[in-house]
Amino acid sequence: MTYIFYIALLFMMVGVALAAIRFVKGPTAGDRSVALDTLTTIMVAALVMLAYIFDRYIYLDVALVYGVLGFIGVIVLARYLEGAL
Repeated sequence: MTYIFYIALLFMMVGVALAAIRFVKGPTAGDRSVALDTLTTIMVAALVMLAYIFDRYIYLDVALVYGVLGFIGVIVLARYLEGAL
């Protein structure tokens, strides 16, 4: 079972690297906001996996709050970029 976690962590690190590159090099603000949302999603998945590995289910609550705040942040950023705010 530990090999599965190592493989999942490897895929998460590749995803973080690709999203970070898009966040830095993104030609538009929309690209950067999508990359930021991707990084938030990967972090939520990592928190859930850490909750399972360490058998500390408080991390699930943290992941839930982080996911909700990330979603609200993306909505606010999209409204700002659209010019509605």
